[in-house]
Amino acid sequence: MTFDLARRLAAEALGTAFLLATVVGSGIMAETLAGGNVALALLGNTIPTGAILIVLIIMFGPISGAHFNPAVTLAFALKRQISLRDSGLYVIVQIIGGLLGVIAAHVMFDVTMIQESVKARTGPAQWFAEIVATFGLVSTILMTLRWRPDAVPYTVGLFITAAYWFTASTSFANPAVTIARSFTDSFSGIAPDHVPAFVVSQCIGAAIAVALAAWLLRPAREEGK
Repeated sequence: MTFDLARRLAAEALGTAFLLATVVGSGIMAETLAGGNVALALLGNTIPTGAILIVLIIMFGPISGAHFNPAVTLAFALKRQISLRDSGLYVIVQIIGGLLGVIAAHVMFDVTMIQESVKARTGPAQWFAEIVATFGLVSTILMTLRWRPDAVPYTVGLFITAAYWFTASTSFANPAVTIARSFTDSFSGIAPDHVPAFVVSQCIGAAIAVALAAWLLRPAREEGK
């Protein structure tokens, strides 16, 4: 079953919007309920994010591929599994969807709809963490698609759940998410000036994952051939 471009773009926009509404909304809720306990707030942000990814990929995967992430779209463009035109449109609607998700979260919690984050997330350790996080996410998708396509929703959700805790950056691993989170001055925000370095790091991580997966998944040639 295939879907036309308009439906695929709508699925990407909706999925990314729900993802950001979850990331930002759960961050606001977690910070409010944690009473200053940062570890508890992070846990309250982590679990909903991993859970919603599973739901969204199952919902929208058959329609658009459930990228919700320009780094993932870049990976499939490098593999020539999506055209340059379609990948560009995917990225545009992912960014728009992400911004709408942030606005929806703010409206639900009765705060200013558009904010500018002042949360500092910068430095070599954070940039390297984003390379690692995005490399891990894209590798998870590509390797699982090869061996267990039906398990992709669960492996992606579980990877992001884990990466929230083992990366210094709390695993943004998504340029659309990074851009959108610069418009919330809440627990999950990132200062706008720090967005470009995160996005560059994420694209590097995705490109490395594509190259390594291509090598790992290439069967050895039979001897003498």
